[in-house]
Amino acid sequence: MEKVRLCLAGVGRAGMVHAKNVVYRLENAELVALVDTNQEALEKSGGELGIKNLYIDYKEALNRDDADAVIIVTPTFTHAEIACYAAQNKKHIMLEKPMALTPDECDRINNAAKKNAVKLQIGFMRRFDVAFTKAKEIIDSGEMGRVMIIKSTGRGPGLPPAWAYDLSRSNGMLAEVNSHDFDSIRWLGGSDYEKVYAQAENFKCEDLRQDYPSFYDNAVVNVRLKNGTLGSIDGTCPAGYGYDARVEILCEKGLIQIGDVKEPGFSQVRADGTTVGSAFKSWRDRFKDAYLAEMEHFVTAILNDNEPCVTGGDGKKAVEAVIAANKSIQTGIPIELG
Repeated sequence: MEKVRLCLAGVGRAGMVHAKNVVYRLENAELVALVDTNQEALEKSGGELGIKNLYIDYKEALNRDDADAVIIVTPTFTHAEIACYAAQNKKHIMLEKPMALTPDECDRINNAAKKNAVKLQIGFMRRFDVAFTKAKEIIDSGEMGRVMIIKSTGRGPGLPPAWAYDLSRSNGMLAEVNSHDFDSIRWLGGSDYEKVYAQAENFKCEDLRQDYPSFYDNAVVNVRLKNGTLGSIDGTCPAGYGYDARVEILCEKGLIQIGDVKEPGFSQVRADGTTVGSAFKSWRDRFKDAYLAEMEHFVTAILNDNEPCVTGGDGKKAVEAVIAANKSIQTGIPIELG
């Protein structure tokens, strides 16, 4: 196999990021089909990408003999169904976060992938970002001593799609936006979650309160890992001012900081000492290279028959932590994870 032939399920914003990387930036991959239930969006994306094989029904696309793998970027509540069908049809799977709605759904996906011997990679693109990978290398080298506290900020500029307002279909903002933070703390801290305590509030979206009483747009989560590392996540969506992803790692021998509110390459210092910068307006800008790197990793894993470095096990751990945080919000007490 010289090229991996890919089908894309979901032509929304994240789906098109992956699609454009495959079509325009990867030489060892080819996009052969698009799937979306929105006919208008499907045809528009097909025209933009030059893809003629367009499907409303994902099963028709995944039955194609010329598709080796699928990129799943559909609403969270559809992930398990599509991923399991893909595995049964021997298609390798690049699955965007959150992996699924429940640990049981994660198990179904993992078991299907294992049974059918297909690759499964979860879309935690931060693990492919230069700053994050550098921080991980330094931590693993031991030069900074043990990790004591990890603080992770994840704020999205605007509201997610309307289906995500319903926590029974999305697990809320902590899943849709902050899955990355839960994965980052566990990955950088080198241990699984032991305890989660969370609080949340709807400060900015009064119009959603009546139809979605459990909806929250701000959350603060305190966590403890099994190795004793402490951590916190603060999430906001919509933040309004831009996309904000920052992590601070306090170690025995110093501090590691990842990210900045401001885009690199521009700052203005005025005569009165004030500074002016430009915030990242989109996750697509902040993690542009990381999205490409993660897709390269997935394609290479298929071509070389290697296991992806971000697994379905990682995806399940993040889902478990999000569910624990939501339970803590609802009960007002810390939740211990097995």
